[in-house]
Amino acid sequence: MNKRSFLAGLLPTTAALLVPLHAFAQADAPLPQVDAEVRRVDVAQGRITLRHGDIPNLDMGAMTMVFRARDATLLKDIKAGDKVRFTARMVDGQLTVMSLAVVH
Repeated sequence: MNKRSFLAGLLPTTAALLVPLHAFAQADAPLPQVDAEVRRVDVAQGRITLRHGDIPNLDMGAMTMVFRARDATLLKDIKAGDKVRFTARMVDGQLTVMSLAVVH
């Protein structure tokens, strides 16, 4: 095996190791708190529509979006019009609210 073929075989292996490490580092980073207004709540489907500010960890600007709730019990005391603070991350390809609290 020459030097070139050895390095060519090493690159995919090294890249495969780096991807999980990067994902692991992001998973341990604290999630930013985001202010929002609740537009709609669907407890049965575990979904909430929020008009929110920037979400830096998702590289998402301010907009109105539907999110899945990590746990439907997060939504039980929430209603349209509430001002809330939440955290979110991408879970299994879906935008997911990880924590949610009404701001008084």
